[in-house]
Amino acid sequence: MRAGQLRHRLTLKSRSVTPDSYGQDITAATTQATVWGSVEPLSGRELLLAQQVQADVTHRVRIRFHDGVHPKWTVTHDSRDLHVLSVVDVEERGIEMELLCKEAV
Repeated sequence: MRAGQLRHRLTLKSRSVTPDSYGQDITAATTQATVWGSVEPLSGRELLLAQQVQADVTHRVRIRFHDGVHPKWTVTHDSRDLHVLSVVDVEERGIEMELLCKEAV
């Protein structure tokens, strides 16, 4: 992985849902890390192929390996929130991660 490709500053946040005293679910986000990465919108063909696995994949985020990242996390880029749908350890070497995400609207 070349450092020059990681040009976006990203914040990784974990989400947790807890009920309040009235039984309503409250979603809380906790910042886990701030990392450098790349955010790429998927092209038409990649989007078509990715949607066979995940119906709403819109972006591919690449970061250096960070232990503990899982699909309940959110990636914040500028003012945009991307919900992680899939986490892949590229080549299973613990060097690079690929996150398939859906942009929150």
